[in-house]
Amino acid sequence: MKKILRYILLFVFFAFVVIQFIKRPEKINEPVTDNDIIGLLNVDKEIAAMLKASCYDCHSNQPRYPWYANVAPLNWWIGDHIEHGRDELNFSLWGTFTARRRDHKLEEMVEMVEKREMPLPNYLPMHKEAKLSDEQIEKLRKWANAERANIAAETETEN
Repeated sequence: MKKILRYILLFVFFAFVVIQFIKRPEKINEPVTDNDIIGLLNVDKEIAAMLKASCYDCHSNQPRYPWYANVAPLNWWIGDHIEHGRDELNFSLWGTFTARRRDHKLEEMVEMVEKREMPLPNYLPMHKEAKLSDEQIEKLRKWANAERANIAAETETEN
């Protein structure tokens, strides 16, 4: 029995080493552009800090990759999360969104944060700084609603 267990452990270790050389997900970390939400909307420091701590790792082109993002299979999982997050909302591309899309994304963002679906619950144990307090959620909600009002005023003057 010990011999079988030793072979199983050896096989698992060998498989773990081999998968480290399988294609790694591309790490994207681009410079901040004029289309980024923080610069474009002149977001105040407190809201900007919340967005960066709680959202930017998955919803921007400036994620912070932790050390374990270099270890397969975790890097595949993290890469998939980031890719999916950017597909849903990429704050780095905010300036390319239509007014209607910006309004909808702000509405969705508030809804997801209030329901505590964002940041993802499985992200929080390793990223304590990303957890939003009730007070922070309220500030984010007020900020997003003010931005939505600005969007509505913009589109009203355009028509």
